[in-house]
Amino acid sequence: MVGHHGVTPPVLHEIDVALLAHDLVKVKVLGDDRDAREAMLTQICAALDCAPVQHVGKILVLWRPNPERKKKTPPAPPDKPLRKPARTAVDPVRQRRRVTQGAPAASRRRSRGS
Repeated sequence: MVGHHGVTPPVLHEIDVALLAHDLVKVKVLGDDRDAREAMLTQICAALDCAPVQHVGKILVLWRPNPERKKKTPPAPPDKPLRKPARTAVDPVRQRRRVTQGAPAASRRRSRGS
């Protein structure tokens, strides 16, 4: 929150930290004077080299791209394309079901270990 008397250095520091972390931040301003809020928005943008996005009521929305994110290189693509493993000729689960389907219901229950 920004107080009635303008933007103090600790508040500017916190806004700067938030912009570094998130690029886009909302700042709630105390006070009912719209002209004072506009002046605070101008002061914050000039001090922190950010852009005003929106001013709705007592909320100021600020944006600044993070220069450290641009320096990061994208991860290298994997050497081999990711694919599902090929199915085996005989699926063990299906093979077990085929064997037990021909047996009577009573013997199927006993084969499960109950």
